[in-house]
Amino acid sequence: MPYHPDDLEKRDPRFIERVLPLVEFLSERYFDLRCEGEDHIPNEPVVFACNHNNGYLGPEVVCTLGILWKRPMPVYAMAHDFAMTQLTPLGRVIQRGGGVRATPENAHRVLVERGAQLLVYPGGELDSFRHFSKRNQVVIVPRAGFVRVAQKAKVSIVPIVAAGAHRSAVIVAEGKRIVRTLRLHERARIDRFPIAFALPWGIALGPWAPYFPLPFGVRLRFLPAIDQTGDPRSVAVHVQTKMQRALDEMTT
Repeated sequence: MPYHPDDLEKRDPRFIERVLPLVEFLSERYFDLRCEGEDHIPNEPVVFACNHNNGYLGPEVVCTLGILWKRPMPVYAMAHDFAMTQLTPLGRVIQRGGGVRATPENAHRVLVERGAQLLVYPGGELDSFRHFSKRNQVVIVPRAGFVRVAQKAKVSIVPIVAAGAHRSAVIVAEGKRIVRTLRLHERARIDRFPIAFALPWGIALGPWAPYFPLPFGVRLRFLPAIDQTGDPRSVAVHVQTKMQRALDEMTT
């Protein structure tokens, strides 16, 4: 069938049911997942905003989806434009798990037309590919699109804080100069070109390099819902502050 990165119909509950045992096994046995605050997960449309770590499919993505897939509400996840448009085989798999190209229009369709929940990683590459020395930082601002999405759909924002996932590879350079030199932002909407020590390559180059994550423990904490009203940037700052405070507690 023709592939389209914006297709919401490709989410496959039977596929999710089949892969969930593997996701749970990896979360519990390999990443030693510990989760707090699941009582903050609502049974209504909501924007889940999570900090991002080590790539498009970092450990926190697997662990978070494993938690949310077991809930009664269907959940979709915003996926990077490059993964959904340039890596078509990966995009097809992501779609079956509820992934869709990250655009404001798709987010609104998920929340309003589908009445589903939405998982976003608002910091994108700025957060995901931060240097290893910044592994315990949350990087969302200046991005505030997720707040505007929540405001338009009139839903709350539930922050999810992941600790430990950024140790799954060691990013030694964020590659900002490479991005500028190759004009990757204009060509592929990429703002970072990381260089990392990672298995099995030793040195992994670029945001699209798959790697085998190191078996460090991952902790997740769902925070209370945050009201989305107000200036979008101010709300984004507030969300980042709440998440950073929680991450500080989780890593001390």
